[in-house]
Amino acid sequence: MSLNQEVLDGRLLFAIPKKGRLHEKCLSLLAGADIQFRKHDRLDVCLVRNHHMALVFLPASDIPSFVGKGNVDLGITGHDVILESQMQDLVTEELRLGFGKCALQVQVPEVGPIKSVDDLAGKRVVTSFEVLSGQYFRELDARLQLSGDQKTKIEYVGGSVEAACALGLADGIVDLVESGDTMRAAGLHPIATVLETEAVLIRSSVPKHPHLVSLIEVITKRIAGVIAAGKYVVCQYNIRREKIAAATLITPGKRAPTIAPLEEENWVAISSMVEKGKIASIMDELVKIGAEDILVFNLDNCRV
Repeated sequence: MSLNQEVLDGRLLFAIPKKGRLHEKCLSLLAGADIQFRKHDRLDVCLVRNHHMALVFLPASDIPSFVGKGNVDLGITGHDVILESQMQDLVTEELRLGFGKCALQVQVPEVGPIKSVDDLAGKRVVTSFEVLSGQYFRELDARLQLSGDQKTKIEYVGGSVEAACALGLADGIVDLVESGDTMRAAGLHPIATVLETEAVLIRSSVPKHPHLVSLIEVITKRIAGVIAAGKYVVCQYNIRREKIAAATLITPGKRAPTIAPLEEENWVAISSMVEKGKIASIMDELVKIGAEDILVFNLDNCRV
């Protein structure tokens, strides 16, 4: 089947980053939400087999505009991209997705006279984030009462921002930093953070296709379930009845733990969702109050 406007008409359109740091994580998220598709290598649009929807693979920087203007119904992009494209009034962030986490930072040479953003004010800054950097340094200039030629000079470059200082193009840069390895290799270090960011699921603030609202809700809940399943595990254990109060303080669950009596008198089984990153210390605490047969189960998906 060839893809055209007639084939796509009436379908929910879901924009996914076509490459870059978010792409692979998005594919895993779609698989976890049971959104089934097969993408042709030469096409950036593909139909979903088990829902009346289609995926549109776009540059992450374009997705806020497509969603905000109603050309597509849902999208995944970076929180920073929404602000940089100035689309925050036209899109609604449905979910923070917990991946693609990084920081938009002001970086300067480690060896040099600039030790703070106040030292950098009035000098040259190179960035791919003109809007966010411009807002940040306008506020800084105003605080320091810099005007006219004294103001910080912001210059745009499309890539390799970290090389700007070494090449003599800038006194400092503003760029996204994940691990910081690239910046350290370039002899740079952070002096301020402009923004903390991560991947987000977005929809248009004014839906263009009201008949798709129910499907948008279904997909959003499925994705929320995958994200929650990645954050939580189920902890199940046996404990004496008189220790229930102490146990539920340790494992309160999302709403409340599940408690069931055992055949052995005065013993109960407790099952509770707990944060995956805290499970080791939680098991230690349970052992201290006399819990036995402590089991931990990973979640593939859930609804919370």
